[in-house]
Amino acid sequence: MAAAAPRIVAFFLISSAFFMVNNIAHTSSPSTTSATTSGSSAAAAAPRGSERPAVERVKGINGLEKIVLREIRGSSAEVYLYGAHVTSWKNDHGEELLFLSSKAIFKPPKAIRGGIPICFPQFSNNGPLESHGFARNRFWSIDNDPPPFPTNTSTKAYVDLILKPTEEDMKIWPHSFEFRLRVSLSPAGDLLLTSRIRNTNTDGKPFSFTFAYHTYFSVSDISEVRVEGLETLDYLDNLQHKERFTEQGDAITFESEVDKIYLSTPTKIAILDHEKKRTFVLRKDGLPDAVVWNPWEKKAKGMVDFGDDEYKHMLCVEAAAVEKPITLKPGEEWRGRQEISAVPSSYCSGQLDPRRVLLGS
Repeated sequence: MAAAAPRIVAFFLISSAFFMVNNIAHTSSPSTTSATTSGSSAAAAAPRGSERPAVERVKGINGLEKIVLREIRGSSAEVYLYGAHVTSWKNDHGEELLFLSSKAIFKPPKAIRGGIPICFPQFSNNGPLESHGFARNRFWSIDNDPPPFPTNTSTKAYVDLILKPTEEDMKIWPHSFEFRLRVSLSPAGDLLLTSRIRNTNTDGKPFSFTFAYHTYFSVSDISEVRVEGLETLDYLDNLQHKERFTEQGDAITFESEVDKIYLSTPTKIAILDHEKKRTFVLRKDGLPDAVVWNPWEKKAKGMVDFGDDEYKHMLCVEAAAVEKPITLKPGEEWRGRQEISAVPSSYCSGQLDPRRVLLGS
């Protein structure tokens, strides 16, 4: 197969000129409730030449509401209001690029297994809260009036969501905040998540948090996957009491359970799937760390919401801020972005050649 030059995709910053959510009109059917509105943050006008809207609000599994994003070339994404959880990202051929467990439980307060959970205000068990914090099992709202976004793209397939603490949240994490999330599809079908977290405390107190986009990538077979861009870096091994090591290999490959937090990582990481001849490119900003996780056979069998053999078909590579918590004073805002794209892998002497992806601008 001829080598395919990888696409070079810049981070897309979204426009404040985009229309805001209002007057969402509902139409019902026996199994689906949808809302599509021209000129809103939650439901934009249909792209030219397309009969389906760029943004649609519908009922998902167990009646939970979700937002469906579509680009005119055929790519799509789905975002549940429960957890602001991206559960699907498909390319223009309709091929699913994210892993979602067949046993995922769509029933609050259980977190959804797969897709892209949001870990906030705590990553894993690195603190007093429940594992991965509470943002992933709260109901988010459509953000009717998001602050302005700079822009260099004209995508209509985006949604703005917002989370504010409840009284119960304040009891377990006594800080006032606004967490705004924009999920968007680029015209080329790349998936971009932009988080903006603001300290709205009125008592003058700062707060600190850790964070991750817990992205589950769909892969053909974990034994055929390698991760490039993290070699020679230090990492904390969660399987060895968070002891610090230095990565020795020229790429990360998988033969057993892995749970590592790589530190001071580059802004671009490549996940190569040899069998599918596909490379995921993860680009990130404001997130210095990267978590790599696969539960492998024993741990997979111990999870009720995860199939016994599903570990073979997923890999988590997560843009994160874990080692050094982010601290915000009242009024301060933090931003963290993750963009993921899927490109054909190149071949060089019979091997996947990620260098052309990683070294691309």
